[in-house]
Amino acid sequence: MHVLIADKFEQSGRAGLEALGCEITFEPDLKDEALVAAIEKHLPDVLVVRGTKVNEKMLAAGPIKLVVRAGAGYNTIDVAAASRRGIYVSNCPGKNSIAVAELAFALILALDRRIADNIIALRRGEWNKKEFSKARGLFGRTLGLIGVGKIGQEMVPRAQAFGMPVIAWSRSLTPERAADLGVEFKNTPADVAREADVVSAHLALNSETKGMLNTEFFAAMRPGAYFINTARGEVVDHAALVDAMRSRGIRAGLDVYAGEPTSATAEFTDSIAQEPNLYGTHHIGASTDQAQEAIAAETVRILREFKETGHVPNVVNLARQTPATHRLVVRHLDRPGVLAVVLDAIKGEHINVQEMENIVFDGAEAAVARINLDNAPSRAMLDNLQKENVDIIELDLLQLNEK
Repeated sequence: MHVLIADKFEQSGRAGLEALGCEITFEPDLKDEALVAAIEKHLPDVLVVRGTKVNEKMLAAGPIKLVVRAGAGYNTIDVAAASRRGIYVSNCPGKNSIAVAELAFALILALDRRIADNIIALRRGEWNKKEFSKARGLFGRTLGLIGVGKIGQEMVPRAQAFGMPVIAWSRSLTPERAADLGVEFKNTPADVAREADVVSAHLALNSETKGMLNTEFFAAMRPGAYFINTARGEVVDHAALVDAMRSRGIRAGLDVYAGEPTSATAEFTDSIAQEPNLYGTHHIGASTDQAQEAIAAETVRILREFKETGHVPNVVNLARQTPATHRLVVRHLDRPGVLAVVLDAIKGEHINVQEMENIVFDGAEAAVARINLDNAPSRAMLDNLQKENVDIIELDLLQLNEK
């Protein structure tokens, strides 16, 4: 199996893939047309990326079967195009959660104690203890979480260690789950904004969350509150955030931006970086040695299972619900050609197979196949199959419940 790694990737991960018997091409600076050319040249089975964008032209350039995002988010990959081509897309969720939570808290502390401004003044030869002695402190301040996935959950014990009560909203959060996490449940993001001294965003980017934190949200925040975003820049309406920083004294700690560069080094001309109430970092939330080693190990695990079993862990683009309306259950003797006859009969009625599995019983004498179909085969076809095939023990047609 040939693996093209088109981004930074730990040596331990490369060694792990080589130990699996994979052929490795490691070209971490590939992007755009250069990546297309590399895929055409190397014809990889698997493409591994971190922040590199993967578009349909790249997916069409070679026999790629699997794209692994060596990280959590996968918004830089054209997942729809991969799905159209039958290409798996997989990621490494949760492996960078601690690293991102650590950076989020670093930004909170930096805002409260004005760490960056302290350093800049000292480097200019200025001593200004009078100015920089002003800080609110975090003990007893309320942390509000927007999103309580793996990273959001890592924020909770860190907040508790600082003596900060936590309130939270997430699309999937329930009062019962909130109680289990040790946080106070809120019904809406605006409810969190109204009651928190510090708001930290931990949302995945999708059509529902793009621009979710908007003018209404920032208007609900307390004047002078802190806003942290280490998730994705696009979940925030940056114009609304800038207006809130200027008009209501909101102070922001951002690691991500809507228009950030895709390369490791580049010019950054977004005017938000010049706002005095902004402390910004360079999308480095996951960039600790610990996180990258964990992500490399997870990538190796994904490729090991794919190579050895054909199964892809953490796949993100399989259909949650197919158009299947019926399931044909075939108990049969474990003989060559039995299922070929069944599938040929299904094809003859212009019915499409949506999903299929065949399980062999102990001793390899008999098996059962479960075949999900997008329409019901005729009774006559089923009776004929049963009658003419001595290797078919029983046929049973089930109607699937609508979800």
